[in-house]
Amino acid sequence: MRKVLKVHPDDNLIVALQDLAAGEEVMLNGEPYTVMLPTSAKHKFTTEKLNTGDAVTMYGVIVGRATQPIQRGEVITTFNIKHAANPAQVRPTHYQWSAPNVEHFEKRTFNGFHRSDGKVGITNYWLVIPLVFCENRNIELIREILLNKLGYHKPQSYGLDVDKLVKRYHDGASVDALLAEDISINELDISSQRIFKNVDGIKFLKHDGGCGGTRQDSDALCALLAGYVNNANVAGATILSLGCQNAQVKTFEEALKKINPLFDKPLYIIGQQESKSEPDFIADAVRKTFAGLAQANECERAPAPISKLIVGLECGGSDGFSGISANPVLGYFSDMLVALKGSPVLAEFPELNGVEQNLVDRSISLPVAEKFVDLMHRYQDKAVKVGSGFDMNPSPGNIKDGLITDAMKSAGAAKKGGTSPVVEVLDYTEQITNPGLHLLCTPGNDVESTTALAGSGCTLILFTTGLGTPTGNPIAPTIKVSSNTKLSHRMKDVIDINTGTIITGEDTIETKANELMEYALQVASGERVPHAVRLQQEDFIPWRRGVSL
Repeated sequence: MRKVLKVHPDDNLIVALQDLAAGEEVMLNGEPYTVMLPTSAKHKFTTEKLNTGDAVTMYGVIVGRATQPIQRGEVITTFNIKHAANPAQVRPTHYQWSAPNVEHFEKRTFNGFHRSDGKVGITNYWLVIPLVFCENRNIELIREILLNKLGYHKPQSYGLDVDKLVKRYHDGASVDALLAEDISINELDISSQRIFKNVDGIKFLKHDGGCGGTRQDSDALCALLAGYVNNANVAGATILSLGCQNAQVKTFEEALKKINPLFDKPLYIIGQQESKSEPDFIADAVRKTFAGLAQANECERAPAPISKLIVGLECGGSDGFSGISANPVLGYFSDMLVALKGSPVLAEFPELNGVEQNLVDRSISLPVAEKFVDLMHRYQDKAVKVGSGFDMNPSPGNIKDGLITDAMKSAGAAKKGGTSPVVEVLDYTEQITNPGLHLLCTPGNDVESTTALAGSGCTLILFTTGLGTPTGNPIAPTIKVSSNTKLSHRMKDVIDINTGTIITGEDTIETKANELMEYALQVASGERVPHAVRLQQEDFIPWRRGVSL
């Protein structure tokens, strides 16, 4: 196994692929380097002596500047470098792109749910959504009433027999005996118990918005919820309204009409303040949801071309290997999808800081480039006004595992977007309508970003992680891709695809991208279930348009 890696010829940083001892000599491209200090795997040391103010480069771009003299072979830390990035300039370009070979997948299909607007879902879900947080309790009541009866609720979480512990306690078992008790049981197969065989599930979304905030936040929430209802993975929805909230039914309906003027899915909107009583309100919601499920059940899977896939590209709990294994695999996958006329979507704008010029130069037109730069500037300005900034984006976990500055994190995160042209830049809740690579303005926060990706139309999410993160989305199946093999072994119940074999030299980016494409097509056809779906990781956090990194 290689000990070190230089990502780009112009870099003055070298990545440690395994732990290196102080004084250890390593060879790279025939040149010896002596490591000055103990350097953990995923961290970087310098190829040359740097003076205060000198640029630190990785992935071929500036990712920081030295805050003090740094010796050749010295590990970089938050104490000797700080965030720095070059500004982007909108300029005419003639970007040339070489698409990857996708001959193996050109005639492949997946079995999806075809909608009247021409889009194809990879799931067939029914939604139950509140327009305001006041209805969250009623959402829970409806959930408890319906799931068990319709065969969607697992009777034992993780197959644990808590009743056994209760009985042993009443029988007088000691604490030590309780601690030693085996309470595992086999989980039941609930798929055979479903009343509606073609409906994959009922998803109950809860949130803390809809009233009490700004009108802009309520409008954005309505647009987001409209995007979820319109998503091709959704067959229809039941909407609960209190009546007096900022997020009015009319606002939601106008947002839905703007997204899809010909919207024709079954949709039931119920107002509590118009009902006779809470029991009547709940009964009405249950009755209409059941009727909607009967309508949704009429839709069956049928073959669809890969061009119908809309795939969100996400990373969370990133580490120093993310940018050289998992993220480049998603980038190659993204390029393959573009070559197959599909639509990949790269989000998390705070994690594109420092690589804007590359994305600007890949934009298909000046208006596309200008919109991207404008959104980035407005986002950064908002952050600065409240005493923050993109430079504060890396989390303690990111830094501990080798991502020292936001620009370094961004340069690795942007690898998820591959090399294809940028065809469209979207603000939050705007919809994906064209084939090709899209940029979507979202926070770097994992759940706010995945929530936004599904709200803009993504039917599948690819999620890379180096540290491990147990999160998913209610309607867009989320495939977890690990950057290193240790994580894949440690969290095997969370990780679906391991790209750590790229670090060890067992695989290439291309071979793992092809493996990921095969797996994604199986998920899209309902043949494989990602761990995030199996574990019912269904996180949903709307973005209030204040500052969130």
